[in-house]
Amino acid sequence: MTHDVPSGPRLRPITLPDRPTVDGLEQTWSGVWAEQGTYGFDRAAALAAPRERLFVIDTPPPTASGSLHVGHVFSYTHTDCLARYQRMTGRTVFYPMGWDDNGLPTERRVQNYYGVRGDATLPYDPHFEPPLRGSDDPAAKAARVQDQQPVSRANFIELCNELTVVDEEKFEQLWRKLGLSVDWSLTYRTIDDRSRAVSQQAFLRNLARGEAYQQQAPGLWDVTFQTAVAQAELEARDYPGAYHRVAYHRPDGSPVHVETTRPELIPSCVALVAHPDDERYADLFGTTVTSPLFGVEVPVVAHPLAEMDKGAGIAMCCTFGDLTDVTWWRELDLPNRSVITRSGRLQAEVPEWVAGGPGEQLYAEGLAGRTVFGAREAVVAALRESGDLDGEPVRTQRKANFYEKGDKPLEIVSTRQWYIRNGGKDTELRDALIARGEEMDFHPSFMRTRYNNWVGGLNGDWLISRQRFFGVPIPVWYPVDAHGDVDFDHPLTPSEDELPVDPSSQAPRGYTEAQRGQPGGFTGDPDVMDTWATSSLSPQIASGWPVGGRPDGELGNDRDLFRATFPMDLRPQGQDIIRTWLFATVVRAHHEHGSLPWQHAAVSGWILDPDRKKMSKSKGNAQTPEGLLDAHGSDGVRYWAASGRLGTDAAFDEGQMKVGRRLAIKALNASRFALSMGASEDGTLPAPEPLQTLVTRICEPLDRAMTAGLAQVVETATTAYEAFDHTRALEVTETSFWTFCDDYLELVKERAYGSAEGLDPAATESARAALQVALDVYMRLLAPVLVFATEEVWSWWHTDSVHTQPWPTAAELAPAVEDADARMLDVVGRALAGLRKAKSEAKVKMRTEISAATVRAPEADLALVRRAAGDLCAAGKVSGDVGYQVADVLAVQDVALVTD
Repeated sequence: MTHDVPSGPRLRPITLPDRPTVDGLEQTWSGVWAEQGTYGFDRAAALAAPRERLFVIDTPPPTASGSLHVGHVFSYTHTDCLARYQRMTGRTVFYPMGWDDNGLPTERRVQNYYGVRGDATLPYDPHFEPPLRGSDDPAAKAARVQDQQPVSRANFIELCNELTVVDEEKFEQLWRKLGLSVDWSLTYRTIDDRSRAVSQQAFLRNLARGEAYQQQAPGLWDVTFQTAVAQAELEARDYPGAYHRVAYHRPDGSPVHVETTRPELIPSCVALVAHPDDERYADLFGTTVTSPLFGVEVPVVAHPLAEMDKGAGIAMCCTFGDLTDVTWWRELDLPNRSVITRSGRLQAEVPEWVAGGPGEQLYAEGLAGRTVFGAREAVVAALRESGDLDGEPVRTQRKANFYEKGDKPLEIVSTRQWYIRNGGKDTELRDALIARGEEMDFHPSFMRTRYNNWVGGLNGDWLISRQRFFGVPIPVWYPVDAHGDVDFDHPLTPSEDELPVDPSSQAPRGYTEAQRGQPGGFTGDPDVMDTWATSSLSPQIASGWPVGGRPDGELGNDRDLFRATFPMDLRPQGQDIIRTWLFATVVRAHHEHGSLPWQHAAVSGWILDPDRKKMSKSKGNAQTPEGLLDAHGSDGVRYWAASGRLGTDAAFDEGQMKVGRRLAIKALNASRFALSMGASEDGTLPAPEPLQTLVTRICEPLDRAMTAGLAQVVETATTAYEAFDHTRALEVTETSFWTFCDDYLELVKERAYGSAEGLDPAATESARAALQVALDVYMRLLAPVLVFATEEVWSWWHTDSVHTQPWPTAAELAPAVEDADARMLDVVGRALAGLRKAKSEAKVKMRTEISAATVRAPEADLALVRRAAGDLCAAGKVSGDVGYQVADVLAVQDVALVTD
């Protein structure tokens, strides 16, 4: 189906298709919208308008690493419905789109797609070609790590940029097909020059104010990805293990039994810890014991985190087995005797506290350089031999911390990392950030509890450095002293107008590249920021927050736009990233601007698979949306998504998509039928008139009742959208529209045709005017959800877009609803249903005439039926008399059918 491109906002004679269809509407109208800039952001209008006439959205930048899934469609449709509503209320909508293309997901995809892995020790090869470029073999694309070809960091980054651009183009095509009303000229990538510059500038300002700092400390480490992991990225999973009952020894040689799932950490034990109220160990507090196998003396101390009812009630504090060990180490001021390295293996050298003791040989020959698993086997064998293992290990399932994208439990190793203060160690800051949450409007409101619980439960600052390749470099160098030692305490930083920088390939001011790594020279910080450190600045990136002293326009700086749009109005996002994206964005805005980044947070639920598990790409149970859009149409899929309330998990349900498709088809067919009323013999339709003129012609009781009911729907839907409840707005509109189609159209079609003898022309004009008014309003009410079907219908008798029309108001309909009773349509519709039911039970056709019938109903309802008796009789083919009797419940009885 093709359409003339509208030439302007003027009315034109009605032109109706012979057979309207929803098929192909996406391609047709997305092309028209792109050509006309239907959803373009009017910067001049935004700068001239009062702030309350703007609506600014901090759109989630999806991860550009493969494909979207239905969860994206679900949540982004929610946002689009709100954006379209706000646009129709007359606000200038700022609705950008970003792509989150740095970080581990992108690196993983590039590794698998091209068959490569980064190696920082290799030089750049300008002629490098990845081994799997152009391969269509899915198995080849999932090459094992050991089969992947090592490449330099620079080559690896080139491939990341190459593949993410391809993925982002596919994403944009799908978003356009879904009908997102994004301004596609307002896009950004979290790895582009502007995003890197904004991210680095914010970091440098955090550093200057003391909000960012570097520390050598124990931290969570993923041995597979070889990177530090932040608290917000943890995922607790069941992991098989075994309890080992191990004997430590008092000075008199008597045992103190400890139960542990990690006996390989005995050489790193720095204390035994029991609860201060545990009488079993009261006499041990303040004394020392020696470790089995290694004979290292360690203190027995008290701490309230020790669990009296778990195991033996006394635990090893090792540096480091879990986060509780870190707490004990810090609060009890214990030594650091870490033996696990970044590789996940035990250190190769015999630790100094083990050297010279009974366990030196065991460590040197059985543990040094071994994996955690191998070291565990060696220690357990030695414990059996020494008699320090009491009984055999008891199998158990224990909870272990995993990186949310990793496959192996995290280790805790001591590394030098960068942090941003987030209240995890500062009560005053924590309270201030909880207060920010109280200032924010959460939709639904109970999501605030999740925010408060997360902030209140923090036990450390935000770790932002990552040991990866594709990310925003930490903009810091370090002097190298005359002895060749790196001076981490006096970092060298660039000026803001130099940003973005890459310390791995650029020299700081006052140095040359030849001095890199040399005594008296410098070295660059090798790390990048985690992806949230950049994504947390999405409001600043999208709205033009100035970078340094650079002039507007350079790197996309736009001071005027930033002043007009920040803080933003809305952050839509998933519930699972309240702890990461939402909180991190609040932290950055609090530090940099002393404000919230936006006023409203709209939090979507999850999509659940048939087993009631969250759908996600990482779990392998996610549906991709392309086939769904083809099978059910974009409006059908949008209907399913819009039927899900904010904050509520929804089942993946193609049945709902089919319902949405039927609604879209009904909108086309019912609209064509209604608009065709009054056609001349040659099929010519009169030119439509403005709505304000049409409403003055609505004079018949049933027409006025329908209009009055429609005014109520408009008010309810408007209230719902203002409360960020798109689902309620859709529900009330859809229910009313089906009543309009099933009851009102049937009741007035004879009058609208104007073919009955003696019919008052004004009554016919009233019906035709009411039909056009109803379609005008219903198409605008449904436009935020059924974006393609409503545009198609609107185009039949207008030359502008329904999506640029004003949102309907009850005031528009006021001239037609005076003294009207909105209940009339429902009551008369039930009476018509009673007449039809009699015909159905008699197994006769609906066009069979009725010679007599009696309507029984409450007196008020009977009065309504009498006022619309003409329409009821015409629609029900009643040729005789209708009787009326007062009753408690409406019913149609004594129906006499003309069967000759």
